Amino acid sequence: MLFASACTPKNIETVEWGESPWPEIRKERISTLLPQAMDAAGVDLWLVICRENNNDPIADHIGGENAGGTAAFLFYKDESGFHSRVYSPVGEATALDELDIHVEVIPVERGRSAIDEAVMFIRGNEFNTIAVNSSENNAQADGLSYTQRVELEEKLGPDLSENLISSEELIYEWLSIKLDKEVEIMTRAAELTAEWEIEAYDMIIPGETTDAEVAAFLKNKMEQYGVKDAWNPSQNPNVNSGPDRGHSHATEKVIMPGDVIQTDFGIKLYDRWVSDIQRFAYVLKEGESQAPDDIQFYWESAKEGNRAAFNAMAPGVKGVEVDAAQRELMEQNNSEYVMWSTGHPVGYVAHDTGPNLGGSQSPSIRPAAQKVLKPGMVFAFDGFHSWALSDSTYKTISVEEMAVITEDGARFLIEPQEELILVD
Repeated sequence: MLFASACTPKNIETVEWGESPWPEIRKERISTLLPQAMDAAGVDLWLVICRENNNDPIADHIGGENAGGTAAFLFYKDESGFHSRVYSPVGEATALDELDIHVEVIPVERGRSAIDEAVMFIRGNEFNTIAVNSSENNAQADGLSYTQRVELEEKLGPDLSENLISSEELIYEWLSIKLDKEVEIMTRAAELTAEWEIEAYDMIIPGETTDAEVAAFLKNKMEQYGVKDAWNPSQNPNVNSGPDRGHSHATEKVIMPGDVIQTDFGIKLYDRWVSDIQRFAYVLKEGESQAPDDIQFYWESAKEGNRAAFNAMAPGVKGVEVDAAQRELMEQNNSEYVMWSTGHPVGYVAHDTGPNLGGSQSPSIRPAAQKVLKPGMVFAFDGFHSWALSDSTYKTISVEEMAVITEDGARFLIEPQEELILVD
């Protein structure tokens, strides 16, 4: 894996990252993780229909990102093992076959239908459960349009249409697990994210520097290193030295002595894998050499909650149980209520597919919080402490780190923040 060297920032954009490892990682994910996901979800066959301009959100995970005419991707298991079979328009089949992702790529001549060909194959076999990308709960599993669904059911007929199920559980099981190579890339992303946040705090001049200027510093680092935003660029990074603003953008507020600064920031490497890390700082007042006792307590309380969540993470534990461990610390330390979940999966997007680390106070709102953690899942998770300000607004310290679930617990991707950063 080619990662950052010691070259200067002006050189990094052109020499650092090299070719994306996604093609080989995608191939490995299909051949190793997808069969396991099909078993876990009880799926015999998974059918994905790809097309140009309004493609399925899962298309680039299966090699369908360049679809022009309609193509049908079939993944199935039988007595001889796992197979992938694609019916592709003839003009695109050669390039798709050369990706060497699928066992079979079958050209469909002009004037013929890839869906017709797929249905003929399905009719010639016995598949009790046929998963298609229709879902009420997961947008990544909801790529089959209404018209495609109607066409598919008409061609399958009422007998086989009864075997159609949502691919929601299959895609959940597949996307939520990351390969070791992917965790390595996300670790590098987390390292750079935290490193730049600390550098950004070093450039602050209290009474002069604004939150927006700190954010601009981080945007410049991203440009120097040739990386992208982990979420919408208008709100990444979120630098806030004032009262809580939730998911927001940095403003022109001037950073002043006595402020607690939150930076919520994430980057995307290889246009694929993302980070989500927060770092907190306190701006010293004149005569101070450390944060006052109340601020230090809030920091320690939030950090303690983060570590409680981390210690609760292990295979077989439900997301709601991780949230409960952190919430218990919040209650003990007299924190104000915080609406946010303790954590969320992170990987291809900042809020990825997988168990939600929330729901202990409102389980009905977070059904994914009832899902169990498994090795290979990656999370960004917080420890919270919130307190009321004199103007009836609130300020929250949310110690956010990233961790991967291991066979016997969890492992931080990078060294977590132990001390409140001091700005003078």
